[in-house]
Amino acid sequence: MSARRTPLALATGLGALALIASDGPTGRLRVLAQIKPGEWELQEQGSQAAPKRLCMTDADILVQYQHNEMRCTRFVVEDQPMSATVTYDCRSSGRGRTAIRASTSRAIHVETQGIAFGAPFETSFNARRIGACRVGLR
Repeated sequence: MSARRTPLALATGLGALALIASDGPTGRLRVLAQIKPGEWELQEQGSQAAPKRLCMTDADILVQYQHNEMRCTRFVVEDQPMSATVTYDCRSSGRGRTAIRASTSRAIHVETQGIAFGAPFETSFNARRIGACRVGLR
């Protein structure tokens, strides 16, 4: 017996995936709404370098960490209260895939990989909120 798919069955199956395409941040990912603004410390996994500190007023910057401040087309693969996965395409500047998991509103893990300006990248880091933003920290 062979399985036959009808257009309605395909549409229902695709709808269940809850995939969203957008040009820029039109909707807020649920996990990002959980993340508190403030000064964050980012520690790249496997690196002996000192953690990077940044004042994060909008957690959306984590989605396109290697393509920050670029207008890219996004495709939301997963949008859960404590995790999200997004792929994005920045045309000639590259593309990427980012997965964000929140342990709490003050502790997250980010994995991102892709191509930025013709070169591959793969970064995984833990981030934790350490307080309010200090003057001069960006």
